Formats: sequence, structure tokens, C-alpha cells
Amino acid sequence: MFQPGGPTFSELTRQALSSTRRGYDLLAPRFDRTPFRTPDVIVDVLRDHLGRVEGDVLDLCCGTGAITAMARQITDGEVVGVDFSPGMLDVARKAVPGATFLERDARELDLEESFDLVLSSGAFGHFTVPQQPLLLANVHRALRPGGRFVFVTSTRPPFWNPTALAYRGFNLVMKVRNRLLRPRFIMYYLNFLLPEVQGRLEDAGFTVHVFPVVGGPFERAFIVEARKA
Repeated sequence: MFQPGGPTFSELTRQALSSTRRGYDLLAPRFDRTPFRTPDVIVDVLRDHLGRVEGDVLDLCCGTGAITAMARQITDGEVVGVDFSPGMLDVARKAVPGATFLERDARELDLEESFDLVLSSGAFGHFTVPQQPLLLANVHRALRPGGRFVFVTSTRPPFWNPTALAYRGFNLVMKVRNRLLRPRFIMYYLNFLLPEVQGRLEDAGFTVHVFPVVGGPFERAFIVEARKA
């Protein structure tokens, strides 16, 4: 969970009462000491799946750069991290020398056919279901022909699963918070899962392949590889 030096309860409360962008700016200096950072095991799963990559790579919603650093290891091409939080980008720039970092909102991404591979991890809960078609259209436009969008997700757990119940409880709290308070903080679990997300990817023009993750705590985990024609 939270490591020594992680955020205090009061700091987390202040973050939760801020906008999504401002909340991550506040959390950025301590983000890597929280459970919200992409776990190393997910980074390793993606690295093992991808192997050596030819071409340029975009880490979408890069945060403090966990996936960006991995991308630098697997390609000699350009590696770009995009995030809408200046605070997170400040940490990433120090952590991943040699990568380029841009302040962009993924919903307003203006990068066209620039990349051979787009990666993303840990950010899909910040996009509501109505926003997902726009997100996927932007990813599709940012890829060169034949380029891939690769990420890890899972199937929907049974309703009675303890983790699923915890996530649904969190989502309920967030819905109440966002109805009562402004600015909103958008973060919802269980909203970018298979098989629903495969249909949205296909609607956006991707050909989708799904690979099960074998071993470890990955009962329902899959690598999704969506290719632009």
C-alpha cells in the first residue's frame, strides 16, 4: 500500500477535494510512494509482451513515467510522455532522461500519425464511458498505419467478488462527491474492461487481439493489442 514518505491522510483529503488535474499536481511529489503508481509487475508484463520495438512510442497519461522508462529500454526511437498534470510531468522529466514530455489532455490530443506504439496504464478510470470513444479516436489518429495501442485490463469480476464490491463502493462515493462538490474529481473503477472495451476499439477502427496474462495475481488480466489498419 502506501510506502514510507507517502502522502498523509490530510494531503489525500485535499487532493480528493480538488479537480482531477489539481489533485494530481498536489500528489505528484509523493505519487511513487502510493499504490496508485503502475505496479512494477504490470510494467514487466508489458515489457515481456512487447520485446524489442521498432519506431516511436507514446506513453499516454504517463504520470510520473513508470511506463515511459520501460519504453526507453525497448526502443531506439523517440519516446514521448503525455499528461495533463504539470506536477506529474515535472517528476517524470527528472525520472526519465532522454524522453520528451508534453502537457496535453488526452481528450484533446493533437498528435497525428506520429507513433508506432501507444502505451497507457492506470489512467482509464479518469475517462467516463461517454468520453471513451473520443479518447480512442485520438489514439487512433496518433498512430501511424499499422501502429499498435497496447494496455493491460481485465474482465469484469463477479458482483460478489470482494474487490469488485470495494470498487463499486468507491465509485458510489465518487458519484456522490461529484454531484455535491465542484470542481469534480473524475476517477471510476470497472469502466475499461473486456469485452466492452474491445467493441469500442473496433468501433474506433482498430483490429483487436487479446492475450491472457499467465501467472501471478492475474486471474482475469489480459493484454489488449489494438492495431490501426
